[in-house]
Amino acid sequence: MNGQNDSQISSERRRRFLEIALRRFAKDGYHATKISDIVAEAGVAQGTFYWHFKSKEAIALEIVEDGRRQLLDVIAQGYRQELGTVQDMVQASEALLCRLFQFAESNRYLMELLLGGSGGIEPIRQAIGETRAAMESAFLHNIRRAMELGMLPEAIDAEFRAALIMSLIEGVVSRWLFGLGAPASGMAGKTAGQLASETARFEFFGLLGV
Repeated sequence: MNGQNDSQISSERRRRFLEIALRRFAKDGYHATKISDIVAEAGVAQGTFYWHFKSKEAIALEIVEDGRRQLLDVIAQGYRQELGTVQDMVQASEALLCRLFQFAESNRYLMELLLGGSGGIEPIRQAIGETRAAMESAFLHNIRRAMELGMLPEAIDAEFRAALIMSLIEGVVSRWLFGLGAPASGMAGKTAGQLASETARFEFFGLLGV
């Protein structure tokens, strides 16, 4: 029984380290965040941190890689299994974007790190870049599937369209959650569902080229 309790405590402590580190990396930056800051907030000795993570770089990379898995899981839910009407495709796209925006809203620090976190060391910058590339690739996978089903014209440039969608989503999330870029014109007051509805129509008819 004690072994089970110890395992649970260890798991909860690890999760707490990840939560604290993510928030500090996103708000203060990688270089400004010290391991001593993380353990002080967690209320444990510094040696406890090294029991779970070998370095600050290691915990940062785990945060990015875990975020990548979660984001790709969300995008994968938009993969089409069968043919549908134009309206069905718009609704499916809206549902996918709604899940994606809800995820972003619930994981603001992760999105802040991924969208604006360029101040880390090279391995972390590379991991963030790979995460964004993997998201774009997942969108490309969905577009190609829709083309196979005849729901999108075969003549479209799928790679270019996937890049546009990725840029669109990054821009919307950056302005919606963090007010980055030009004035958001009321975007901050919109719900994930409202943003998804507007973005889906823009995205879909852009894919059709109309």
